[in-house]
Amino acid sequence: MNQSTQKIPAHAAGTFKIAGEIEINRLGFGAMRIVGKGVWGEPADRNKSLATLKLTQELGINFIDTADSYGPFISEDLICEALYPYPKGLLIATKGGHTRHGPDIWRPIGNTDYLRQCVLMSMRRLKCKHIDLWQLHRVGKDVSPEEQFEAIAQMQKEGLIRHIGLSEVDVEMIERAKKYFNIVTVQNRFNLFNRHSEDVLNYCEKHHIGFIPWAPLNAGKFAESTSVLKEIAHQKDATVNQIALAWLLKRSPVILPIPGTGSPEHLRENVASVHVNLTDHEFERLNQAGEKEWQKMKEMMNLSR
Repeated sequence: MNQSTQKIPAHAAGTFKIAGEIEINRLGFGAMRIVGKGVWGEPADRNKSLATLKLTQELGINFIDTADSYGPFISEDLICEALYPYPKGLLIATKGGHTRHGPDIWRPIGNTDYLRQCVLMSMRRLKCKHIDLWQLHRVGKDVSPEEQFEAIAQMQKEGLIRHIGLSEVDVEMIERAKKYFNIVTVQNRFNLFNRHSEDVLNYCEKHHIGFIPWAPLNAGKFAESTSVLKEIAHQKDATVNQIALAWLLKRSPVILPIPGTGSPEHLRENVASVHVNLTDHEFERLNQAGEKEWQKMKEMMNLSR
């Protein structure tokens, strides 16, 4: 895709209103990849990560998703260093409830005192008086989900959290959480290749809940097994990743992709996906091919058990 289209801001992706009141451009930025390998420690090139964050504003991205476990803590520190004082209209969402014990090691903790600490420390690192969108990174198994939800609802009542989201939950868990607070976003793994959360996406669409697909770029593996993605990418003068993002944006108006990177060049490439217009026929071809690969993956997973 040529350089001229890459300069057009992310608002070309259309907008979505979180909780019906916070309007954001649908293509956001995931801040997991701005830290070190294994989502652990400092980035290999700190200046490059800071430059990537600053470029988000030039490209019209007004939704940044992070978590206290990215680094841990380093992603939030970098966001503050690069963007504070924050531009008007920028929504920084963060998550808590996932502890770290080393590179690529994650352990959910639902202890309510710990969750409160997560919120308070994120507020300190991001230099904000409250968190506009705080998401429970995982529902911990050490205490009941209801205890966690009650504690989160209390923090919202106290004004520490404005809006609440969940991550990696099924429809049943969403319904349980709804008894305690209004859920404005759900962040589950979903992409052209992985349809595990299709029912959750459909639920979110029905209830106008923002659906944030993490790992939205699984196109590389998909491209190895089918020619459809490569064919359409060639026809559109685009990369396979851009086609994968364009498919997500067309799949549902509540989908808010947050492709992450620590590279300004890669960020420009991701944002350029908002200018890829898939026809209904192209979308359906991709959809069918992706569903076919997903069925193959499920069969392999069942055989390995």
